[in-house]
Amino acid sequence: MNKQIHLEDLGNKDYKETWDYQENLFEGIVDTKIKNRREDAKLQTPNYFLFVEHPHVYTLGKSGDVSNLLLNEDQLKEKKATFYKINRGGDITYHGPGQIVGYPILDLENFFTDIHKYLRLLEEMIILTLEEYDLKAERSNGETGVWLDVGTPFARKICAMGVRASRWVTMHGFALNVNANLGYFDNIIPCGIRGKAVTSLNVELGKTTVDEAEVKAKLQKHFLNLFDATFI
Repeated sequence: MNKQIHLEDLGNKDYKETWDYQENLFEGIVDTKIKNRREDAKLQTPNYFLFVEHPHVYTLGKSGDVSNLLLNEDQLKEKKATFYKINRGGDITYHGPGQIVGYPILDLENFFTDIHKYLRLLEEMIILTLEEYDLKAERSNGETGVWLDVGTPFARKICAMGVRASRWVTMHGFALNVNANLGYFDNIIPCGIRGKAVTSLNVELGKTTVDEAEVKAKLQKHFLNLFDATFI
């Protein structure tokens, strides 16, 4: 059981390049697990946690509805945005500058074999991080991710989540709006949920910008505590 996690900050990186990189890491873990079972080997499976910021991009999960993207190809070009159908769960979301995206690529057999628990712990990491900024963030029943003012007409999402898991190996992850340009969310029906707003940490704090390195440090701290892990 290996609870060490390779931490890597990719900086600003193209979505497709990052997706391919995730897939390579993911397949490497899966291949090791298959080898262990076929050959009765005892090779340790690695774990990874990637931080990244993407140029403007919309991604649609495997169960999503493409009609939730409100732009055609020409309009996407005008917005300097790209669009991908991908292999995570969930519907459509936006990634872009000012957003902290995290991709934990974990062998959950190193931690626990419970996808529901995994998602709840990712949400808890965000909730605890926002608590440090005096924000009361919550889960919304039946809606994966992290929200503010749940159950009121002012409910708004601050963090989207969508994962893929196979053979207890995870990929994709979360997107926390920190200094995000919220106008880009107007071009989609976020996560396929109508009538719900989206927000960003800087907006909630009434600041022009929030220190993203500070937010990442808080996310790391809570992630390690919740997963009883260490970064290497």
